[in-house]
Amino acid sequence: MMQTKPRIDLIWLAHDEPPPTWALGEVWAVAPAPGPVRDIMQRLVTRSDAAAFLFWSGQLGAPDAEAIAGVYTQPGNLWHAGLRLGMGGQPGLMDFVRPTWMFNCDPDPTIEATSWRLSLDACLIQRDVLDQMGGVSAGFHTLAGAALELGHRYITQGVLTRHVPQMVPASAERRSQPVALPFADELRFALMRFGRSWAMWALARAILSGYVMPNAALSAWREVYRGAASPVPTIFNGAGEPPALAGATAAVSVIIPTIDRYPYLQTLLGQLGEQTTAPAEIIVVDQTPAARRDAGLYAAFSGLPLRVIYQEQAGQCTSRNRAIRESTGDYILFLDDDDEIPPDLIEKHLNNLNRHRVDVSCGAADEVGAGPLPAHFTYRRASDVFPTNNSLIRRDILCDSGLFDLAYNTGQRADGDLGMRVYLSGKAAIYNPDIRVLHHHAPRGGLRTHKARVITYASSRQKLTHRHLPSVSEIYLMKRYFTPRQVRESLWLRVFGTFAIRGGLFRKLLKVLISTVCLPHTLYEVRKRVKAAGRMLQEYPQIPTLLGDKREAQQAPSSCR
Repeated sequence: MMQTKPRIDLIWLAHDEPPPTWALGEVWAVAPAPGPVRDIMQRLVTRSDAAAFLFWSGQLGAPDAEAIAGVYTQPGNLWHAGLRLGMGGQPGLMDFVRPTWMFNCDPDPTIEATSWRLSLDACLIQRDVLDQMGGVSAGFHTLAGAALELGHRYITQGVLTRHVPQMVPASAERRSQPVALPFADELRFALMRFGRSWAMWALARAILSGYVMPNAALSAWREVYRGAASPVPTIFNGAGEPPALAGATAAVSVIIPTIDRYPYLQTLLGQLGEQTTAPAEIIVVDQTPAARRDAGLYAAFSGLPLRVIYQEQAGQCTSRNRAIRESTGDYILFLDDDDEIPPDLIEKHLNNLNRHRVDVSCGAADEVGAGPLPAHFTYRRASDVFPTNNSLIRRDILCDSGLFDLAYNTGQRADGDLGMRVYLSGKAAIYNPDIRVLHHHAPRGGLRTHKARVITYASSRQKLTHRHLPSVSEIYLMKRYFTPRQVRESLWLRVFGTFAIRGGLFRKLLKVLISTVCLPHTLYEVRKRVKAAGRMLQEYPQIPTLLGDKREAQQAPSSCR
């Protein structure tokens, strides 16, 4: 039976170019400016029965209806060609607010990938998205500025946004001509997306770093500081998406490194034996010193598909890499030895992958003693994290990305580095807060064995003398994937973060006093760690493949550099 193509209305953005014939729906002609586009977006959801809307610039010529219909069948809620049309790295002011956010590093503009830097010159949006999330703001000077605010709002509030370069022909590519934004639009973006305090910080740093001249910055501030409130936050509920596939099955290999945490591990193994979707295999890499090993623990779980690998030299990357190479499942579930899991954890991860047709499923961790999850971790969205205590990934993806970089073997951010490479390769990852584990943060074992996790972000906001400074391996990650400006601004944010604490006014004033006294030492420590990270870059990356060898990773596949 021939399938009926969905109705997709064309919004033709042009001043003089006549609209083309369009086979998939109606054509709406509108001037390519924020005000008219906002008005047509508001009218579309009440006057059109289309399933989606294609926004298209007349300068690109007529869109290919067959190609657009094909794009609509791909995973996601919104598809665009923004990176290919010069939106990469925009707005530059983002580097002063969220400099080393994963999604602030752009994938290669020639591949399909997750990206919020959309251009309405070539953008396909599901009707439900416009209906629930609203359209562009009319306050911007340029449609490009309005589109960036729209894209950032959408992706951070649950819209699955994908860059699809083949939407436009190669002749229309504008990567060599980056979109130029007026500074007022950049500042309006910062104000609407991050609030007044962050916008003032970004403005000050932009002036001090020479990004913008003081007179131009102050003129832009006077223009935008009033009336730039962001639309009321709305979380996209995914209406119209296919339901989860109950009982989805696949061969899942569970990987658990462990050091000195047998009581926690015993609980976790028991819970893995109660899963509604049974794991195909459970691989434990035991790095506990030989004198303290408890082989009898594993004998109690003879009914599980359990394999234990003893590793003499402790290391989070070497242990996980070895387990990955010896795994046989189609999927790999990463867990920590001090996790507690519900009986349907594996089933939920597989359903999450099947429902959204993505490559990676990331879940939430309720951290003991840390309080409730932050607001942006309470709803489903494109994942900008890759937690190795609750993530399921297709094993074959690791053939392309490589395994864990040995640079992090005894340091922090090994998961962030692998997640970054998976993201930059174009693979789609979904974070789902309904897939939860309880993470105990055991007082011994894990990275605490290497003294790599002594002061955390949470403890620095609770204790007067704690400073959460970036570790050498964290700075190494920044230098691997981000520009020198982005690294510099991230370090400044961490320095000023040492002045923050939760509590009353007296505690806050006392923290400021202590941090001011410690500031010279803080700056000394950061400089020392930056130099050490630079030395690491001379020896690393060392990223083993599934075949077991080490390869030197090439320059990060990203336009950040």
